[in-house]
Amino acid sequence: MRVVIASCSVDYSGRLDAHLPQARRLIMVKADGSVLVHSDGGSYKPLNWMSPPARLSEVEPDAEDLQAGVTARWEVRAAKSDDRLIIRLFEIVSDSSVELGVDPGLTKDGVEAHLQELLADQPEVLGAGWRTVRREHPTPIGPVDLLVRDADGGAWAVEVKRVGGIDGVEQLTRYLGMLERDPLLAPVRGVFAAQTIKPQARVLAEDRGIRCVVLDYDAMRGLDDPTARLF
Repeated sequence: MRVVIASCSVDYSGRLDAHLPQARRLIMVKADGSVLVHSDGGSYKPLNWMSPPARLSEVEPDAEDLQAGVTARWEVRAAKSDDRLIIRLFEIVSDSSVELGVDPGLTKDGVEAHLQELLADQPEVLGAGWRTVRREHPTPIGPVDLLVRDADGGAWAVEVKRVGGIDGVEQLTRYLGMLERDPLLAPVRGVFAAQTIKPQARVLAEDRGIRCVVLDYDAMRGLDDPTARLF
């Protein structure tokens, strides 16, 4: 990773043309070939960039650039198109390179697998007397997240999502259709459980007789402090 802070101007040509006038900015050159130009605002999104695969070349400024005060010129060319990013450097404040190595990837807290595990251990969240029969219960079209039984012994298929959308409701509907064919389980009803359920998904689920349950992730992990609530 090369990180440069410099006074620069940037010109992009290709599918569209864009120009950034001279200003102090952060330039990131990554090992995968991508080049990103950031300002001190705008959150994480760069002002301009070149996606990999791309090749960066440092060329001598021409006479016009030299007259304008340009000390270095970078040309970044896309490997699979005619897109080109030209960065003219006027003053370099900082220029450093660091070998970051192989990144292990992002581990998200509260992903569906963890929610599924928590709900399997705490089926009472769904109702008093409920018990978990099996996680990843198989069907001919794939496993449903949880198979549980209520206090009366009725079978329920539970699909767990972090954010519940229409696709998740459709998925659960397909699982229910398959599970209904098993005489040892039928009738089987459905629970759509998520940290957040989108309004359209709730309407569709309830129209199909599927119960919606919003999961409190912190409470299920034992992190919720009732004394800190106003109500």
